[in-house]
Amino acid sequence: MVRVTVLYPKQEGTHFDFDYYTDKHIPMLGEVAKPFGLERAEVDRAVSGADPNADAPYFALTHLYFRETDGFSLTLRAHRDKLLGDIRNFTDVQPQIVTSETHEVL
Repeated sequence: MVRVTVLYPKQEGTHFDFDYYTDKHIPMLGEVAKPFGLERAEVDRAVSGADPNADAPYFALTHLYFRETDGFSLTLRAHRDKLLGDIRNFTDVQPQIVTSETHEVL
């Protein structure tokens, strides 16, 4: 299983519309990514840093689970304009993307 994590860092003067993201963007992403092997998606609303009293360094973290390593890149290749064009509807932050192999250990 391959996990693509998309992080939206908090920066001074930026915004993130969590409701739009979870109600509109992620369902749209799911629709176009399932043919490329998307198994499931999870969205975390960041609430704090390591110190529970400290502000979180991110607005949100999204975890997309694909069967194959190239699932996300194939999705972007096929639907780049639709997906990237929608980002401005919920944030002005440049997302960070990390692809990893997942291993259950516990």
